[in-house]
Amino acid sequence: MKTIIKTNDNKQVTQPKNKGGAPKKRVRRELIIRIRMTATERFYIENKAKAAGMRSSSWIRAAAKSAKVVPRLTDDERRILWMLAELANNLNQLTKRAHQLGLLRVVRDCSQIMKEIDITLKNLNSHDRESDNR
Repeated sequence: MKTIIKTNDNKQVTQPKNKGGAPKKRVRRELIIRIRMTATERFYIENKAKAAGMRSSSWIRAAAKSAKVVPRLTDDERRILWMLAELANNLNQLTKRAHQLGLLRVVRDCSQIMKEIDITLKNLNSHDRESDNR
């Protein structure tokens, strides 16, 4: 339906009739994602959302936008961690040897392994990885 509006200079202008109701939303959220969670997790999310004055779905969307995701370890990083575990085994064996043969004989070997461990740790930490726990 259209309505006829008269202006001050006696002209008639037709406009579509306002149907009423809430205005149309600019962004229409049509997609649904279902997630499984425990009752405790749901309670936690609902309390956080309530404290922020938001609905749970809005809070989850906001949290997902600001979340920092730490990527899994790359093959190189896994290899470095494996090497670090091997170095720790070597250090353990040297400690056992020091108790058996005497400390002075093993000091030289221990310092070399400590240098290797230090280099490996520096290499592993050079990627500025962040965790969720910070």
